Amino acid sequence: MIGSGLSIPDRITHLIETEMAEFNVSSEVSLATLQAFRAALCEPQEVTVNFSGGLTQECWAVTWANGDYRVIFLPLAGYFSLCVESVFGPLDIGVHGHAIGCFSSV
Repeated sequence: MIGSGLSIPDRITHLIETEMAEFNVSSEVSLATLQAFRAALCEPQEVTVNFSGGLTQECWAVTWANGDYRVIFLPLAGYFSLCVESVFGPLDIGVHGHAIGCFSSV
């Protein structure tokens, strides 16, 4: 288990750092993706995410908004999500997985 004594933001930061270190930079496109992701990162910030059916959940934003999108960590699920910005806050659009994968799907 990843540093069970760490705070949630520190655990999220550890996950992201590990993912970036293991990211396969095999082309100019993948290098550009990693650089853009790194530039968009923010300190994990707690946010309320909206899900279909009117459900909400406290999650953690890990990137600044990239146009209409940002990457969020879903602590109950244990993975990242691409969310669209709305007047009601971030809305989960069903793109889940690794942080860089969610980020690069835009």
